[in-house]
Amino acid sequence: MSPIPNPPGRPGQPWTADDRAAWRAQQTKKRSYADDVLAPIDALREVAAVIPYGELDYAPDGVYPLLSIRSHDWNDALPVALVTGGVHGYETSGVHGALAFARDHLGDYAGRLNVLVAPCVSPWAYERIHRWNPLAIDPNRSFRAGSDAPESAALMQLVAPLKGRFLVHIDLHETTDSDESEFRPALAARDGKVFEPGTIPDGFYLVDDSDNPQPDFQRAIIAAVAKVTHIAPADPDGTIIGSPVVAPGVIEYAFVPLGLCAGITGAKYTTTTEVYPDSPRATPEQCIAAQVAAVRAALDFALQAG
Repeated sequence: MSPIPNPPGRPGQPWTADDRAAWRAQQTKKRSYADDVLAPIDALREVAAVIPYGELDYAPDGVYPLLSIRSHDWNDALPVALVTGGVHGYETSGVHGALAFARDHLGDYAGRLNVLVAPCVSPWAYERIHRWNPLAIDPNRSFRAGSDAPESAALMQLVAPLKGRFLVHIDLHETTDSDESEFRPALAARDGKVFEPGTIPDGFYLVDDSDNPQPDFQRAIIAAVAKVTHIAPADPDGTIIGSPVVAPGVIEYAFVPLGLCAGITGAKYTTTTEVYPDSPRATPEQCIAAQVAAVRAALDFALQAG
């Protein structure tokens, strides 16, 4: 049922602490957070402020500093935009899209909008190309008070002093073939449930907040991204990943009840992007460009609409 090598636990039973430890022991480092994320952030210090907001001590794997990037000309009289990437560490274009936006476009909003970027919320998972943290917890279901995911708790602590000032938050994600081949089966195994196969949409789509829908905002982002890469069509039943399509390329989730990152700010305009990097119609460069286009369209719309 599950493609996890030597899956821990027993079918039909949730993982124990020993099962989680066995799963963690199977995970290996495949790329470098220091090289891919910390070095590019360090290179931005002349054009942006780099603000540490914690560290993750995941011995014996290492200690991971958490860094955010923000506008040099921060002005407390201006509204705030939050850009997050790498909440799921394996979703590569979210991390590199956030970094590319900070490098190339942060200055575009000087004097109009304070911009805060957290480009890689889950660095341990980034290195292991995984959805979970080393505790086998999904950070993007853990943004709530008393969170048991240190990645989520650290980001919420960063955001807390700015609550009430956020105008827009865009959270950068991917939907990959490995969601269906690896991560959803792993979730079922972890929770002692039966894996039910689903589908992976071919193309870019957005997730709006069902408790605060902003259809014009989502539409503006879709229009911008459509110039870069293709938009995911609905499945024959009118859904994308099992959720009803409410507009071309847009579905809805309840952000706060589900503990999703996009619900942490209370901003008027919020969305989660979903890029499909495994499409034969998209390159890695297009995926990053799509994330950047989505961020720019989100911030531009929010500034214009207010």
